[in-house]
Amino acid sequence: MSQTLLLMGPLFEATMTELEAHYDVHRFWESSDQTALLASIAAQCVGVVTDGGRGVPNEVLKQLPNVKIVSVFGVGVDAIDLDYCENAGIAVGNTPDVLSDDVADLAVALALASCRQLVTGDQYVRNGLWSKQGAMPLTTRMMGKAAGIYGMGSIGSCLAKRLNAFDMPVSYCNRSKKESSPYKFVASLEQLASESDFLFITAAATPETIGKVDQSILEALGKNGYLINVSRGTLVDEPVLLDYLVNQKIAGAGLDVFHNEPEISTALLGLDNVVLQPHNASGTSETRKAMGDLMLENLSNHLVGQPLSARVV
Repeated sequence: MSQTLLLMGPLFEATMTELEAHYDVHRFWESSDQTALLASIAAQCVGVVTDGGRGVPNEVLKQLPNVKIVSVFGVGVDAIDLDYCENAGIAVGNTPDVLSDDVADLAVALALASCRQLVTGDQYVRNGLWSKQGAMPLTTRMMGKAAGIYGMGSIGSCLAKRLNAFDMPVSYCNRSKKESSPYKFVASLEQLASESDFLFITAAATPETIGKVDQSILEALGKNGYLINVSRGTLVDEPVLLDYLVNQKIAGAGLDVFHNEPEISTALLGLDNVVLQPHNASGTSETRKAMGDLMLENLSNHLVGQPLSARVV
């Protein structure tokens, strides 16, 4: 008999197909009576599969006493109570590294789209303004500008390599200096922002980083600076960011993540100095397959008593 799992929400289709081919999978999000579903599988369920944004509430885990692993399709684990899982003897695995290149690519794309006003330019052509008004106003180059990276992990390291190709001097702020990194370490995020033309947010969401990009950081970034966030919306004080964009106290922003996604502030939608994406930095078929493969590997390894390939707890 196949082992019983709870799937919190939809994943990459090929991953779901593979998962359901090998396990007895119960789809939590489709259940009309989720309490009854949990009660019906409580004795048999040995694992939970979820994504980084959805996570799994403690209330669900408490009703599944035989769960021994939470396998996450994604790198972020801020939607999971890691202390609870550790105390309950529940392993947590995620899918780092395999998505770093695609996230770094989108960070560069958002930076270029912001300073070169690619979305504005696209609309300028589509709305016939080129022929009616002539050339659109000049934009700002990215080449040679100072880049600051908040969070020099796998994604930050991949991003730094790409920024080198734009002849951008790269500095970073991290919990500690990375001795293997060739880039300038700046201990203060405020100082990093003040020295940067582009401030990239790639840090993990933790109690220490949530809300870290506040008014003092945006003030330090200044009216000529751009903020690019491909991490979590919760790292940025979003109302303050909106104020700085509306009043042009920073030059612009490129955002893939938001506080209450997929619901976002309608005020952002009317601004032409911000480029928006639907939390899609890892959204290529190649990366989603790699994420799915690693998530399945973590799950199967743990259930047969082998070490997880990527373990958080």
